[in-house]
Amino acid sequence: MQTVRTLASLVKLEHTVFALPFAYAGMVLGARAADVSVDVQLVVFTTLAMVGARTLAMGLNRVIDAEIDARNPRTATRELPTGRLRASQVWTLCAVSLALLVASTFALDPVTRVLWPIPVALFVLYPYTKRFTWLCHLVLGLSIGLAPLGAWLAAGAPGNHLAPYLLWLGIATWIGGFDVIYATADVEFDRANGIRSLPARFGVARALLVVRVAHAVTIAAFLTAAVHLDLNPAAYVGIAVAAGLLAWENSMVSADDLTRMDRAFFTVNSWVGVVLGASLVVGAI
Repeated sequence: MQTVRTLASLVKLEHTVFALPFAYAGMVLGARAADVSVDVQLVVFTTLAMVGARTLAMGLNRVIDAEIDARNPRTATRELPTGRLRASQVWTLCAVSLALLVASTFALDPVTRVLWPIPVALFVLYPYTKRFTWLCHLVLGLSIGLAPLGAWLAAGAPGNHLAPYLLWLGIATWIGGFDVIYATADVEFDRANGIRSLPARFGVARALLVVRVAHAVTIAAFLTAAVHLDLNPAAYVGIAVAAGLLAWENSMVSADDLTRMDRAFFTVNSWVGVVLGASLVVGAI
């Protein structure tokens, strides 16, 4: 039981709740576009696929980066560097998570059985990108941003619709942006150890300017998707609230003061995801 709890801590299982709203938004909007009902089977297996995908992504990131984490004082207390978990245990978790993801696709639209290797490939790629490109933040965003697109397709909606790709873009720039904020904590370590990140390459001030532009793109993408889908006013209210939260988040950090980085990253940013995802679901009703 202790091992299970430690594995859950490794992948921050409780944070899955902040990723699910986008999958549910894609599911509800996809069912609406396909003119089908959202039934229990669709909800259950979309949820299981999302849990499997996110757990796999986190597990791969931790086990591939274990050696880097052990050298970084900020991450040296994580489960693998301290020996509370063995690499073999995390690889087993990854295998189980992959099996859950793939098995779930057999209860969803058949196209998902063909496309699941795409997000998995991005999950594997992302941890390595920080070793050779400062665009690693974008790769992370693009991989997690597949959630609403995958759920849209899982509901049987057509893949030639613009809206799910706008949501993909919006989430990619949102997540990529806050990952840049998170990376500001490791600038000196990254530079000394050859780790590529936007703050390490261009400095904190320029990196935070990029974050602001990225988050502006996020709001623009969600607004355009809402218009394209003809959503009701609730969607626009939620997007406006999310825009305010993102502005607040960005105001918390500057090149001269990063002391509130954890609050911006772990508290305010979590609510952005909930508000955006929920507003799309309510806006479709």
